[in-house]
Amino acid sequence: MRCSTCGENLLQGEDRCPTCGAVVVRRPASAPRERVRGVRECARCGYRGDGIPYFRKPLHAALLAGVSFPTFGIGGLIYYAAYRRNLVCPDCGLGWEKALQRGRLEGPEQPAPLAATPGTGVNPVVGPLPPSGIGRRVFGVSLGVLAILMIVTGVADGFEPQLVLTGSMFGMGGSGMFLWGWQALQNRRRAVLQGLGRKVLMLASERSGVVTVTEVAAELDLSLEAAEKLMIGMDDGFRVRCDITEEGVMYYEFPELRHKGRLQPGETG
Repeated sequence: MRCSTCGENLLQGEDRCPTCGAVVVRRPASAPRERVRGVRECARCGYRGDGIPYFRKPLHAALLAGVSFPTFGIGGLIYYAAYRRNLVCPDCGLGWEKALQRGRLEGPEQPAPLAATPGTGVNPVVGPLPPSGIGRRVFGVSLGVLAILMIVTGVADGFEPQLVLTGSMFGMGGSGMFLWGWQALQNRRRAVLQGLGRKVLMLASERSGVVTVTEVAAELDLSLEAAEKLMIGMDDGFRVRCDITEEGVMYYEFPELRHKGRLQPGETG
């Protein structure tokens, strides 16, 4: 250790510098940064993050359709049931159970990332999201393609009733599965819009009930087109209404928030 005034070497425990007499100022040892576990790294390609559902990979969805066709769908159902809960690397498709556990240093110089990682179902702006139903939709389309092939084959071979009937059943099952996945996608979209709507209301409260598309895009990390569609969807002409200033600036007004200072509960007139 050296004196901060003259640079003289100091012995352990000295309170004053023997050369210049300056008081020795001892700096407290910095606390070690906490190492947080939970980040995984693919053992094959080095991707770091989270795995994605097995059948979200296009190759696996194609394999599902390929297994279903020669087995009249039975093999596809078994394949889907066996792997539907598995996670794989988004880049190379390696099973996520083989991923290496890695640590991540958390500190002021390396804040936790805000971007959502694949497969987590969490959006940094709106929070947790319901599933998108991508697996159901892919499986439904696969069953539909298989059903068409079975029906065409049954008709071309002199109308085999069993093959046509089986294909029809597969078609109905695939349609139901696809509609189930489509409903899940719509629920996810509604959850996203509701979450963004809450963020817009909070922003409008901070801006005294007036916001612009540019402010919404900047605060919510959206493109101008996405922010404009969001505000147009919220504009009902009553609680949210659009207007233009004399300078040609378009803004959205929230009257209940803009005039809440002059309103009291139960006030009339």
